[in-house]
Amino acid sequence: MSEMDAQSETDANVLEIVLIEDNPGDARLIQEMLRGTEELAQRVSPDDSAGRTPEITRANRLEDGLETLEQLSADVVLLDLNLPDSEGLETLETVHAESDATPIVVLTGVRDQQVGVQAIQRGAQDFLVKDEVTSELLVRTIHHAIERARQERERRRQRERLESLNRLNRIGHDITHAVITTETRADLEQRVCERLAESDAYRFAWIGGVNPGSDRVVPKAAAGVEDGYLDAIEVSAVEDDDSGQGPSGTAIRTGSVQVANDVLDSPEFEPWREDALERGYRSSAAVPIVHEDLVYGVLNIYSASPRAFEGPETTILARIGDVIAHAITAIERKDALVSDAVIELEFRVGELAPPLIGLSTEEECTIEFEQLIRGDETLLAYGSAEGVDQEAFSEAVEKTDGFGDVRFLAVRRNAFEFELVAPAAVSLFETIATHGGRVKSATIDDGEFRFVVELPRGRDTRQMIELIREQRDDVTYLAQRTRERSERSDSNSSSVLEDELTEKQRAALETAYFAGYFDWPRESTGEEISDRLGIAPATFNQHLRTAERKFFDSVLGEQ
Repeated sequence: MSEMDAQSETDANVLEIVLIEDNPGDARLIQEMLRGTEELAQRVSPDDSAGRTPEITRANRLEDGLETLEQLSADVVLLDLNLPDSEGLETLETVHAESDATPIVVLTGVRDQQVGVQAIQRGAQDFLVKDEVTSELLVRTIHHAIERARQERERRRQRERLESLNRLNRIGHDITHAVITTETRADLEQRVCERLAESDAYRFAWIGGVNPGSDRVVPKAAAGVEDGYLDAIEVSAVEDDDSGQGPSGTAIRTGSVQVANDVLDSPEFEPWREDALERGYRSSAAVPIVHEDLVYGVLNIYSASPRAFEGPETTILARIGDVIAHAITAIERKDALVSDAVIELEFRVGELAPPLIGLSTEEECTIEFEQLIRGDETLLAYGSAEGVDQEAFSEAVEKTDGFGDVRFLAVRRNAFEFELVAPAAVSLFETIATHGGRVKSATIDDGEFRFVVELPRGRDTRQMIELIREQRDDVTYLAQRTRERSERSDSNSSSVLEDELTEKQRAALETAYFAGYFDWPRESTGEEISDRLGIAPATFNQHLRTAERKFFDSVLGEQ
């Protein structure tokens, strides 16, 4: 056991009594009554009283007594009101002001019993007349004083907890009202921060979102006493990063409220402790803003008081986080309905097709993959190449693992259109499609293979980036941008493709279109297309005819 641990155990076994008494005879009498008694320890702490002995520290003057109280964690104070440097109730008021959590038992003379009653009215737990004190009475009085003080502290904590819960419930109600009346996500997040900062219980609140490229949590809205705090700190969502092990990063990863009860001794708050204490932050709560699989960010709240976020408060904070997340989802879904904007994520992949990548450098050619169609067992890629002949292209495809069986559909001067089978990309393609995205395009040019994933506005771009990285460790995220879709047609053709056709019907229709089945003369026969899709010609014909009928019904049916 270390010296520090031994000292802590010794302190736990000592009942600290501070005696402030200038009369040597009275002080000696009280010390004798308490010395060696086991009853007091048994009464005060019956569960762990074994070996716990009273430790009496005496001071002759008020000034010395106050210094002692600063140095010790006293269980009780025995106080004579008439001291060389202070007299009467003023003595009690001074001690009570300096150590209001410690119970005080006032010592009086026979003629000062009325003063003792007044002392109780001003904060003392009890009083004793010196000439009437017995060992039994002294033990009982100290025990009752400590117990009453403990009950008062508990009642005070319960009141404070109830006030905190009521305050948070009011804040939650106001935030719910803000949800109803706010039109944009930015306005909602700012109003949430402002409402929290309005409360006297909290000094500062901010909402951060994860930067998809760096995993850094970047501020999006803030209110309260900030004083450059957000510029001074760095927060990450990655567990391996030191700045990602604090409340914010952990809340984002786990989806649960994280609390730092006291910045002074919370190891997880180490990277930000100095900056937080400089601005008066003593405790914090990080509330994840998550709806289903969409991680919108994290709400951070700071208080000047330690342990400001305990027990039921975390449940209410979690509910507030849910309300914010649902509101953001509703706002972004509404925006998606009235807006043609989509999100595009651009990536570079290093080892998917090295021979084709090398060909783009050697021949200074460009290879475009314009459409990817999932068949039963493989992935069909339709595209075009410019600046390279068919023979060199075919040789590069043959050397490419996971690519093969190329077929040329249309040949023009210095360019051609092609179809090839790409089973190597099936897993990546399925992952993207399963999570609401699609590969809009892929390009091999100047020694780089880049592809663009399109997502509906409001989807969790960070999650998509992580999923793609999990699929291939040679993928590099490059950029994110918002793009307006091309002007919508008056028909509901897009709707029938997405909502009416089965996956097999859509694959048959799209493959036929991009393979040139509808061209004249035809670039592909039905047998060739069914072979690519891995189905019988009759099955392909059935899927195609059903898809055509549904499509034409949607376009011509109501005319």
